[in-house]
Amino acid sequence: MTMNTPQHRYRITVTPIEADGLPCQRRCAIEFEHRDRTDWMRLLESIQRRPGLSGDERSALAVALRLLDTLSHREGDELFAALRPHLDAFVRGLHAQH
Repeated sequence: MTMNTPQHRYRITVTPIEADGLPCQRRCAIEFEHRDRTDWMRLLESIQRRPGLSGDERSALAVALRLLDTLSHREGDELFAALRPHLDAFVRGLHAQH
């Protein structure tokens, strides 16, 4: 495995929670796979004490940042390349507060 090859595979599933408790009637899940060089379980462990966020919010933040980081590194994609410096600054700010 080369240095740039993602070592971790994840299956991300988003399932709506129905307000009325009835079974889902439409599309009931969004599911996709993602490969990443970062171990998300260790990442989640490292931010467990992040103040000001609930456990669900910390998990959502970690997953969102990893997905955006992967997209922002796609070669030749100017839309996401423009996000890179802002994402880097945000992550540096998170680390500085930790």
